[in-house]
Amino acid sequence: MNRKRPNSAIHQRTSKISVLFLLIIVGMLIFLFSVLKTITTERRIPSHNTTIYDRSFRGSIISADNYTLSASQKSYKAVIRGASIVPQKREVFIKLFSIYSGIPEKEIRKQFKDKKGHLKQGNIILSKHLDFQAASQLKSLAYKLRKLGVFRSIKTRSGIEVLYGLDIIEIGESRRFPKHDIMSPILGYVSKKEEKNYVRPKGQKGLEKRYESHITSKKDGYFRGKRDVIGAVIHDKNSINIKRVDGLDLHLNIPLSLQRRIELMIDSMKQKIDADEILIGIMESHTGKVLALASTERYDPAHIRQRDIPALNPKFSEYPYEPGSVMKPITLAVALDHKVVTPNTWFNTGYKKFQIGKKRFITDDDFFESQTATDIIVHSSNIGISQIAWRLTGKEYREGLLKFGFAKPTGIDLSRDLPGQLKPLHLLNNQMHRANSSYGYGMMATFAQLFKAYSAFNNDGIAVTPRIVDYLQDAKGNRYTLDPKIGDMRAVGKKAARDIHKILLEVVKRGTGVKAQYPGLEVGGKTGTAHIAKHGHYVREYHSSFYGFANDKKGHKYTIGVLVIRAKKYHKYFASQSAVPTFKNAVRILVDQGYLIPDPAEVAKAEAQKEEPLYGQKAPQKSTASKPNPVKTLFRFDKEPKKRQRKNKQPKPKPQKTKKIHKKQPEKTIPHRKKPKPASKQSAHELFEDLF
Repeated sequence: MNRKRPNSAIHQRTSKISVLFLLIIVGMLIFLFSVLKTITTERRIPSHNTTIYDRSFRGSIISADNYTLSASQKSYKAVIRGASIVPQKREVFIKLFSIYSGIPEKEIRKQFKDKKGHLKQGNIILSKHLDFQAASQLKSLAYKLRKLGVFRSIKTRSGIEVLYGLDIIEIGESRRFPKHDIMSPILGYVSKKEEKNYVRPKGQKGLEKRYESHITSKKDGYFRGKRDVIGAVIHDKNSINIKRVDGLDLHLNIPLSLQRRIELMIDSMKQKIDADEILIGIMESHTGKVLALASTERYDPAHIRQRDIPALNPKFSEYPYEPGSVMKPITLAVALDHKVVTPNTWFNTGYKKFQIGKKRFITDDDFFESQTATDIIVHSSNIGISQIAWRLTGKEYREGLLKFGFAKPTGIDLSRDLPGQLKPLHLLNNQMHRANSSYGYGMMATFAQLFKAYSAFNNDGIAVTPRIVDYLQDAKGNRYTLDPKIGDMRAVGKKAARDIHKILLEVVKRGTGVKAQYPGLEVGGKTGTAHIAKHGHYVREYHSSFYGFANDKKGHKYTIGVLVIRAKKYHKYFASQSAVPTFKNAVRILVDQGYLIPDPAEVAKAEAQKEEPLYGQKAPQKSTASKPNPVKTLFRFDKEPKKRQRKNKQPKPKPQKTKKIHKKQPEKTIPHRKKPKPASKQSAHELFEDLF
């Protein structure tokens, strides 16, 4: 019994010593942790050293003629503590702040009150969107307000009196667009992202998005060194100066002067024909350098409104549509490349209705007993181009379209590049589906795809990738070029491309594109007017387009594309009444700005020609003023009236045989093409060509 009592006492002492030892260990750990934290944490007491940060900027976007289209600047906010302002001098503060910042006094007064109408005593943010100039002015104002005694000292919770003033704080980087809506939507717009309480822009569309990784800020700079008694950094051998690294600048191929002229022109055309939107592009046919890429649906990237939302997506590469008859030269090019036709191959086109399927018939707006492959394009014959497509297998035709860049991205340097759509091979093996695709239905293509494809006809068969950006440049002046994701491609052989080039010239000389003629220049192209499908049915709304080229004898060669979406004025939906005049106006602007130089001899000859009166009108009196676009140079009527064609009994060469896909028709004769009558002796009906 006596032995148990000492053992119990021993155990109690041991437990107490163990607990005490553990407490000592825990205390030591807490002490060491606090020491470590003190060492690693930046101390709030005044330091002998200080650091001045120099934030890096996002790169600028600059036009070919050195105008800044998009650039970054520092953004500041103005903060004041409500209780620190002397009540009697609050109105003085508001008036002076309004003068220096440009913010109305009414808005500033609102910031001083809460939702219940009581005066705020804590921090008040007067503005979050101050630029560098406004911030500099307000910093000067803050010093003057202190001198005027506008601020008073207030006690903190610790009982220390502190004099708060007007604080101008750098909060981030903002993007500015000094030219407002010019060159949108291809420039794109930006959103905001926050990095360690510092706001930076982030590209969302267009070039801002496409080149995000190249133009975004790279590395912040700073200057670190000892400070003097007033807080200024001392520059000595021990100070550290790290320079900032800004993002690369984008230098475009597009000159602002040309772009703006084109934009104003299509704005006027849109109003004239009452269209939803007009797109236009101009590029060098050899290099792919885009000189203009404009839309009538533009917006100010710095002030996007609710109504601007539909215009945020650039339709150049994000709007697939059924292109219509502009596909006919491409279909013929594939057939020429496979040597199944020649430009002079004859086809029987004298059908009122032409059967392409069991219950599917097509017609032409213009009647010809038979036509060559050239005339099928010139007069835009659906019947003729269908027969040309039938001479190709489904595989040959589909692979030919793929070589032109259809059903794949173009490589244009925009944020999104949709591939469009072609029918699968098993459908193109069917004659009806091959016929539909041959004249631009049952497939989807973008403006950029057709723009690229038509460059092949002005570049010996090489389809060049449109290039908006010329090069990137750093702060030291070093230049960098980026190859497009999808480069130039051999679309068709040189001979076939040159044949189509000549045929497109004929379209402008005597076909559906006569309004595109320009004296002294080589102009060619193809019109297309296609129905728009809604909910699986075609409606009486149209896409009107004209893709072609304009060249001079000095070696300047340009591919030009025009797309008009839903022109609603009477008959203005025809491509010859909307897209072709827009194309012609673009050529005029190129001439005015010296990009194209018409041959002086041909211009003088055109001006010397007598203008023929239309519809039996009296001939206009001679004028000393020059006539840059005489009617005779704009309109040429080679087509004979239908009645005269039917009466003609001249024999014709026997058309080459085609696959039997319809009931036999009686053999018909080729019309003998006589020299057309003067315009003054023709009827109104005889004066108009087929608009498709």
